[in-house]
Amino acid sequence: MTTKVRTAGTPGGSHRHRGLLAVTSALLLAGAAACGSGTGSGSQHGFKPAKQTGGTLTVWVDSSRAAAAKLYQQQHPGVKMNVVTYDGDANGSNYLRTKVSLFNRTRKGWPDVVFSTQNNETTWAVDAGFAAPLDNGLIPRQTLDGWSKGANTPCTVNGTLYCLRNDLAQTVLWYNAPLMKKWGYKVPVTWEEYQALGKKVAADHPGYVIGSAGDPWTPEVYLWAGKCGANQITGPKAVKVDTTSAECTRMASLLDSLVTSKTMSLSSVFSSDFDKNQADKILMMPGPSWFGGALFQGTFKTPAKQIAVAPMPRWAADTTPTAGNVGGGTWLLSAHSTNLKAATAFMTWVTTSDDYQANVAPGYPAYAPAAKNWLAKQAASNYFAGDIATPLKDAAQQVWPRWGYGQFSQEAVWAATVTPGLTAGKSIVSLLPAWKKSIVDYARADGYQVSQ
Repeated sequence: MTTKVRTAGTPGGSHRHRGLLAVTSALLLAGAAACGSGTGSGSQHGFKPAKQTGGTLTVWVDSSRAAAAKLYQQQHPGVKMNVVTYDGDANGSNYLRTKVSLFNRTRKGWPDVVFSTQNNETTWAVDAGFAAPLDNGLIPRQTLDGWSKGANTPCTVNGTLYCLRNDLAQTVLWYNAPLMKKWGYKVPVTWEEYQALGKKVAADHPGYVIGSAGDPWTPEVYLWAGKCGANQITGPKAVKVDTTSAECTRMASLLDSLVTSKTMSLSSVFSSDFDKNQADKILMMPGPSWFGGALFQGTFKTPAKQIAVAPMPRWAADTTPTAGNVGGGTWLLSAHSTNLKAATAFMTWVTTSDDYQANVAPGYPAYAPAAKNWLAKQAASNYFAGDIATPLKDAAQQVWPRWGYGQFSQEAVWAATVTPGLTAGKSIVSLLPAWKKSIVDYARADGYQVSQ
């Protein structure tokens, strides 16, 4: 196996990277949709494979999935592989789309299989003729039926499946169980209780935090879970944007109050500042399922038997929690692959094999049998405090469905618009109109019809 590194920013240790990566030029982005040997529309109406010549299997992964490629090569030494590590399109960098545009023009260079941290790649990859349809015989229906309900919805275009979800990234409430017990706190069930507890922590245990608003995925953790309709994809190229509804403003107000009390961090959880000053002062942290392995166990090295999981809080007026989603990632198969047999074998293994998904992967597998075994492994590790399986399984079914996967990246929008304002001392509530305008501008730049 040969390994190369192509960078468009610095790879991070989890599903997300530490800094926002630059957005690529409009010219290159337009080219991705326009070019491609006439396969843009053809790939939607019938797949005609390239001449199959075999040879080296080229796989693109982010740094977190490099372990998967390495393990596959160890188990399949007869497969010649070229593994390229890239940024994984983290924070909406659009690196993959830009490179595909170039490959379409030069008629060479396409990788056989690609992992992306984004769930929206099919919004351009199908029209660009890059993504091959997977449910026309390339991968057996019996295998495809194993994915969790709704997991592959972002991969489905006009009823055809064009990618496979790697893992789910449903949000839950992570918390330090021994500290909660020591200080006599109850795990909050509602957002109102969460907010009140944050203010109490500020008074009784200054320096401790109950969350972070310092990452580009903040809207996916809090605003999505709060049912803020900022990103309602209503059609293939249509979006409704409303950032100033009651649902949006009440969550923004909650965050602002906790920022003011200093129990809501403004540092990224993957920043050196957070690692140095706040990583050991986390009382609670709403975040995705991959926080357990990638953040607490991996980055922070939090000792065992401290971290526990509860459902995301709900508003007092609601009867059940709603969750957000942060990443999850997808695998795409190139329609230009001349090595489909090896490519589909790798793609099937990497998304379904317990050897990787249950035993190595940090996130909750989208493939249901692997998810069951992944949860069993988490329990057997004796790292977590109490049962994490039930809240994670429940949260997988509680992701609010009206926040869609548009071609534009909400992480890029938030980081370009809201984060600088927060750093300058502005409130999130005051930034909601600017956030709306930025979403609208990004969406229209990608050809979306916008309703407000």
